[in-house]
Amino acid sequence: MIMASWNEILTRLGETPSPYDQIRREYVKQLSAKTGRNTIVSYSSWLQKSISAGGRFDFGINDYDKTGFMTCIHKLDKDKGLDLILHTPGGDVSATESLVTYLKSIFGNDIRVIVPQMAMSAGTMIACSAKSIVMGKESSLGPIDPQYGMYRAHGIIEEFNTIQRLFETNQAQAQAWIPILSKYNPTLIGECQKAIDWASGLVKDWLKTNMFLGDTAADAKAQQIVDYLSNHALTKSHSRHIHADKLKSLGLVIEDLEADNEFQDIVLSIHHATIITFTNTNAVKIIENQNGVSFISSLN
Repeated sequence: MIMASWNEILTRLGETPSPYDQIRREYVKQLSAKTGRNTIVSYSSWLQKSISAGGRFDFGINDYDKTGFMTCIHKLDKDKGLDLILHTPGGDVSATESLVTYLKSIFGNDIRVIVPQMAMSAGTMIACSAKSIVMGKESSLGPIDPQYGMYRAHGIIEEFNTIQRLFETNQAQAQAWIPILSKYNPTLIGECQKAIDWASGLVKDWLKTNMFLGDTAADAKAQQIVDYLSNHALTKSHSRHIHADKLKSLGLVIEDLEADNEFQDIVLSIHHATIITFTNTNAVKIIENQNGVSFISSLN
């Protein structure tokens, strides 16, 4: 028996697409027909469902997503490259590294990321691995400063440095920080720094080997971008929305979504159709290609 993909097995089990799926897939197919490229949508419903999910679902990028991408890449013409339409709050750095490595092993450097609204944190890391990023006036990326558990790695280091300076300059004030200091285990600061170096190093390497490949100033350009995106002192918040004009000024290769009206209309139609799917169904994460092959996670 020939091995079947995840989607083919669901079809054999009698799964049928809903009207939401049919309409959304029509637009994805239209975009691929216009560009002549493979198109994969990777969307999370964290803006619609994070509260109602009650902590029962991981909305971010995780290792399970690779099964979805494997499903959608199966039988595609790999020579046509990939347009990845991305909407995500971020996710796990190790899963992000693994996913980018997988996508590059299939499509090489011929990957373009399209961000209709938001690709934050690890989503920004994925965008920086592409040869270019398509963004509209409403689109945003975010800082790549990693989280350590429930806390920002940069924030933990900043707090520790503040305490350290107080112990050196003002012993009386420093005493008030002892209860805070007690929450840190001996290896925490080192682990936070490793997490920061890991995320920053990945993004710098991806920029140098794709977006800035062949550029004599690739190292300096990549470092300037990483220095801003990973610097909490500059971005102020992990949830900071960084728009196209700022990203262009940093040196990222940004294509304007508004430059082609037809292209913009189809991309935004895909975005709206996917958000409506999340709003009116139990779907919480969708990975889907132009052939209607889907990997959809739902709350039930």
